[in-house]
Amino acid sequence: MAREVVETVCAQTDNEWIELSLNDDPRLAARYADQVPVVLVDGAVHDVFRVNPQRLRAALA
Repeated sequence: MAREVVETVCAQTDNEWIELSLNDDPRLAARYADQVPVVLVDGAVHDVFRVNPQRLRAALA
């Protein structure tokens, strides 16, 4: 569900995004393993567990 929200909001706001896997980066796994999914905006945690599309849209504006 989080991926779909991010995809939709980024498409609507013309923002690019990347998806990273905790399986590929031990540092990310150590930091965020208990917060999946976690969404970062400009390197800062924006949402965990659920992504609020209105908050994300505002953060990307």
